[in-house]
Amino acid sequence: MNPSNLSETLNLAIQLIQRRSLTPKDDGCLEIIGTRLARCGFNLENMPYHEVENLWARRGEFGPLVCFAGHTDVVPTGPLDKWDSDPFNPEIRDGMLYGRGAADMKGSLAAFVCATERFIAQYPQHRGSIALLLTSDEEGVAIDGTVRVVEALLHRCELIDYCIVGEPTSVSRSGDTIKNGRRGSLSGTLTVKGVQGHIAYPHLVKNPIHLAAPAIAELSATVWDSGNEYFPPTSWQISNIHGGTGATNVVPGTVEILFNFRYSTASTVDELKNKVHAILDGHGLEYELLWELSGNPYLTPHGKLVEVVSAAIQEVTGITTELSTGGGTSDGRFIAGICPEVLEVGPLNATIHKINECVAVADLDELSQIYFLTLKKLLGKGDA
Repeated sequence: MNPSNLSETLNLAIQLIQRRSLTPKDDGCLEIIGTRLARCGFNLENMPYHEVENLWARRGEFGPLVCFAGHTDVVPTGPLDKWDSDPFNPEIRDGMLYGRGAADMKGSLAAFVCATERFIAQYPQHRGSIALLLTSDEEGVAIDGTVRVVEALLHRCELIDYCIVGEPTSVSRSGDTIKNGRRGSLSGTLTVKGVQGHIAYPHLVKNPIHLAAPAIAELSATVWDSGNEYFPPTSWQISNIHGGTGATNVVPGTVEILFNFRYSTASTVDELKNKVHAILDGHGLEYELLWELSGNPYLTPHGKLVEVVSAAIQEVTGITTELSTGGGTSDGRFIAGICPEVLEVGPLNATIHKINECVAVADLDELSQIYFLTLKKLLGKGDA
C-alpha cells in the first residue's frame, strides 16, 4: 500500500492496526494519536494506572465540551492460521480493510482524529472545547481505564456536555444504527448447600441440585419488568452450573450457579437483588450469594446530541438512523456519570472479535465526515 494514495483516515487506521495492542497493552497507539492532537493545540494528560495507558486530551477551556471516547486495545487474534492475512499487517482487499481492531475500534479512532484535525483547520476559533478520552483497558477487565479517567475528571468537577463513543454500532449500512444507551449488567454467584453422600442412600443426603431446581425454574419464569420505550424487558440467564465430584455414585454437597441480569432502567439493582433473595428464601434453600455489578444502565433520550448526530448521518449517507440500546456493555456506562448525553456511533459490527475482522474503506471516510459534521453543528463558529 502506498500511503500517499490513501485518505488521511485510512492511513491512520493502518498505522494503529499495525500496533499489537492486545488488551490491556497500548503498544504506542496513544503516542501516535497524542502527537497529532498536540499539533492541533490539545493539552495532553497521560493517566496511567498499573499496566493500563489512558489519555485525556482537551482543546479549549470553556463549554460546551464535546468529547470523543474510545479504546486502543483489541481482543486476541485467535488462530493465526485461520486469518487470510496477518491481523497486525493490515491489508486492503476488495474495498475492505482487514486487521484486528479495524472495526473495534481503531477505525473509529482514526476517524475521530482526522475529523478533529479538519474541524480545527476550518474553525480554529470554534466555540467551546473538544476532548478525547482514550484507554487501553476496554476489552479486558475495564477497571483501570475509562472509569479511572472519569473519576479524576469528576474529582476536579470537569464535566462533559456531549460524548460520542466510537463503538461499532451499524448493522447493515454505515450509520444505520446508533446506540443511545445500554443495559446494565448484574451478575451473581449462587452456592446452594446440601449434604454430600452415597447416591444409593438418598435418605442420608440432601441433593443441592434437586433442591435448587424449583428455584431455578421460578427465576427463569419470572417477569422482572416490561422494559420501556427505549429498553427491552430485563433478562435473567444462567451461564454456568457446577456440581458434583466427578464420581457417578456421589451426591454433591453444593452446587454453584452463575447467572447474569441484563437489566433496563425499568428496574434497579436493589429491586432485582431483593426479588432473587425472596425467591430463594421462599424455596427454603440454604445458600450463599455473591453479587457483582459491572455496569449500570444508561440512557440518552431524544435531545440535542441525538438530533445533531442523526442530521449528520442523514447528510453524509442519505439514510435515517435508528436508535438502539441492544448489545453488551461499553465504556459509555462510565462516561454517563459525568455527561448527560452519550451516544455510540461507529462502523459495522458484523466482524468484530472475529477471524478476518474488517471494515469498508469507504465507511471510514464516511464515519470521519459524520464526526466532522457533528463537531461543526455543535461547535462551529464564524466563516470557514
